[in-house]
Amino acid sequence: MIDQVLPDIPRVHTGLAEWAACALYVWHLWRTRTPRKHAIAVLVLGLPALVCLQVAAGHAPHYLWLVGMAASVGAMALVVRWSTMAGWVVVGNLTARAFILAELLASFAWQLTVWFHPSASPWDPPSAALTAAASLLVLGPAWLLERRHFPEGERLHLEHADLWVAIAVATLTFAMSNLSFTGVPSPFSGQADSEVFYIRTLVDLCGFLVLYTQQERIRELAAAADLAAVQAQLRAQHDQYLQSKANIEAVSRAHHDLKHKIALIRAEVDPQRTVERFEELERSVGAIGVQYECGNPVLDVVLTSKAQSCAAGHITFTVVADGTLVAGLSAMDVATLFGNALDNAIEAALHVSDPDKRLIRLALHAKGTMTVLRVENYFDGTLVRDEDGELRTRKTEARGHGIGLRSIRWTARQHGGEVTGDVEGNWFTLTVLLPRGSVSE
Repeated sequence: MIDQVLPDIPRVHTGLAEWAACALYVWHLWRTRTPRKHAIAVLVLGLPALVCLQVAAGHAPHYLWLVGMAASVGAMALVVRWSTMAGWVVVGNLTARAFILAELLASFAWQLTVWFHPSASPWDPPSAALTAAASLLVLGPAWLLERRHFPEGERLHLEHADLWVAIAVATLTFAMSNLSFTGVPSPFSGQADSEVFYIRTLVDLCGFLVLYTQQERIRELAAAADLAAVQAQLRAQHDQYLQSKANIEAVSRAHHDLKHKIALIRAEVDPQRTVERFEELERSVGAIGVQYECGNPVLDVVLTSKAQSCAAGHITFTVVADGTLVAGLSAMDVATLFGNALDNAIEAALHVSDPDKRLIRLALHAKGTMTVLRVENYFDGTLVRDEDGELRTRKTEARGHGIGLRSIRWTARQHGGEVTGDVEGNWFTLTVLLPRGSVSE
């Protein structure tokens, strides 16, 4: 540490700033959740705990300074955790943001206090009032800025990557803002006391703005994802309309064809041939108006659409699915997973010359803590792989090779799942494992 003419921030002020920053984020998170009875008690108990911890760290040797700061950050995390009972990803992200806000709050308030009352005690009424007023100048705008990141009635969606970015920004900001206090000469450290105070406040402000910008970006991506989900839902509804229209047209055509087929059967004199014609008539009627009701309207549309494609290609399509297991997936994700998996299976089945062996089986069920999607199809034994070993389509178009399977894998991993493909004889099995907690409502 450098010898300073100007006094450093009192530890009590730092503890109060840490508590105020935690309370700000806890308050915002409450708006998205049902308030808990013990939350206020945790904040009340957290105030003396954070202040006492800072005071104790201030009496510790200088070489334990970082240990004391780490203990303070850990205590802030516990206050946020026990106040909100949020997941650790959210707690870690909020703690990093609260820590930088507390550093900015304490630095800015103390800088103004020392500037106007350099020789007064921090507990003199004018100095204390000035510190409180300066703190409100930081907390007020911060409260208004952060409010937009906690929409009322919505959950806070943060990924592990968001947490690590916030921790990295907070760590770098803290290191740069306190570099001058280590006494180590560097291009980024100041020499004069007033300069050191100014650098610390400015770096803390930059760190807060970087974290704010990160949250803005997360909010924009979430809004774009919601818009995509709405558009996918609209497309699904449009597809359902087109499917209904196609079914009506198919029924009309069947009505016209049935009159001729019935007349042909009546004219048939061979009993065996009559039976064959009845079976053919039953198959043709059975393919009309196939509808699925598996508990997920988006999945119903996908299955109905693919069933029509299977009927047109003389493919036997068997489905056993509980659509409620993927109720938590967006319409886009459902269409990506099931649509691409069935498109690949249909493409492979159409290469089988014997119509009786054109078989596709789809199963969607729960197994332990996982949701299992299994799509099996019989194929002609020919698999096309690229140089990386990935399966490729056998379509003649060069563009779009492998996009379907990559989309399935990308979507599954977005929800913490995994995708595998197995070949046994002439059967190809695509298995998608998804954690039930991430895909069920």
